Amino acid sequence: MPAGAWMQPISLPVRRGIGVPTLAPIMTHRSLLALVTALLAAALLAACTPDFVASGPPAAAPVLKAGDRWVYRGREGFRLPTVWEETHEVTGAAPDNITVRVSYAGGVKGDRTEVLTAPGLVRVGELMDIETRQFAQPLRRFAFPLTPGTSWNQWVGNLNETTHRSGQINRYGQVGGWEKVTTPAGTFDAIRVRVFMTLDDEEFWRTATRCNYLIWYAPAVGAPVREEKEAEYFEKGDRMDSAPVRAQHTLIELVAYSRGA
Repeated sequence: MPAGAWMQPISLPVRRGIGVPTLAPIMTHRSLLALVTALLAAALLAACTPDFVASGPPAAAPVLKAGDRWVYRGREGFRLPTVWEETHEVTGAAPDNITVRVSYAGGVKGDRTEVLTAPGLVRVGELMDIETRQFAQPLRRFAFPLTPGTSWNQWVGNLNETTHRSGQINRYGQVGGWEKVTTPAGTFDAIRVRVFMTLDDEEFWRTATRCNYLIWYAPAVGAPVREEKEAEYFEKGDRMDSAPVRAQHTLIELVAYSRGA
């Protein structure tokens, strides 16, 4: 393609009366790609919305105590996935300062410590993978009480301790309905939470990572019992057929748990 060809205008047919704003007749390849991406995101959100218009009682915040312990099995990848086990244990439960030790074994190894100001509010903790982040104000991981049909949206500054890089992330949560979920630890009544996140990792050659998570939280356990995590980004360029790069394809399920005295 000749240099600067992507800047040449192209004409698009305009369809009216289908619930989509009228398009300007002249667009560049780049503006078209941005529009298509936005429309796809809107379509995904619209497709998810009916699942989350639900009734039912709210799920109250858990009472966390030292000794609370949850063991999860994680799987990341497609044909040859990485499999690991992670253990979350509350090591301290002072007012405004709840500490949780997270340790990994198997395909992922290591440990880290999370700090919560209250259940669902994270001062120090993970965001996407097992990295540790410090948040300028507490990250709203869950907006308790989790009431069906409600949502929250938060922009928050953070420091990634792995890369020593600061940035702003956006986290949007949408609370759905109740359903029974079966995991290796048993069958639980759980409320669904959909989370969309945009991370702070945009570079000159790639867009920011966009995350789409579905989480089942069980009040009887005081924690999530199942999480499905998908994430992707796009490489920047002038090609209109750029495909998303998969950054995450993870399943996490509860294997065992016990509550402190």
